[in-house]
Amino acid sequence: MTITDQMLGPLLRADPARPRITHYDDAAGSRVELSGATLANWAAKTANWLRDELDVQPGDPVAVLLPPHWQSAGVLLGAWWCGATVTPSATGARVALCAPERLTEASEADELAVLRLDAMGRGIATPPPGVRDFVSEVRVHGDTFQPDRAGPDAERVLHSARTRAEQLALSAGDRLLCTTSWDATVPGEVLLAVLATDASLVQCTAADLTALPHRCEVERVSATLGVDVPPVRRAG
Repeated sequence: MTITDQMLGPLLRADPARPRITHYDDAAGSRVELSGATLANWAAKTANWLRDELDVQPGDPVAVLLPPHWQSAGVLLGAWWCGATVTPSATGARVALCAPERLTEASEADELAVLRLDAMGRGIATPPPGVRDFVSEVRVHGDTFQPDRAGPDAERVLHSARTRAEQLALSAGDRLLCTTSWDATVPGEVLLAVLATDASLVQCTAADLTALPHRCEVERVSATLGVDVPPVRRAG
């Protein structure tokens, strides 16, 4: 069973409408919330695109050069769903997915796609030559996905995520406010740790520290990562 099946499957069966990621971008003044079902749709579109358009096979390296963001979650879960090995380096990668400012770093991959990381999910109208616009390409793909098989690193990634969840002392129903990277032992580890424990994530980009106490209150945050917001427990 793939990483994504193991992470999203139980959550979708229990409550597909429950929010799983709430993303704030304080520089843009935006708030976007994704339910488990919506997150699964983005992941399925990504997985279908990677397999059907780019011929990504289980075990193929897919570089994800993206900051923590609601679109990054769909990319990561889609890559794991088609069995890809997610890597932080584009060297030798079958595909690299990156933010615009990391195009040069991602150029060593066989295929390159860029994400604008727009709050409303809009793509780039005219990407650079030889670069795919992720959003415009994945939108036409299906909202469901049937995986072939899990990637060879699935158990290692899942073990790291569950270990991280224990370190953060996460449990079902927790709301983790995060201002830092999701990567640790493996890419996307914090995201997986949250999903593995039936928790949810409040991710803050360019966080306005003065806004966080009120945000913790209205979002019912139970723990924080990367920032202190007393009296909320700091995880880790």
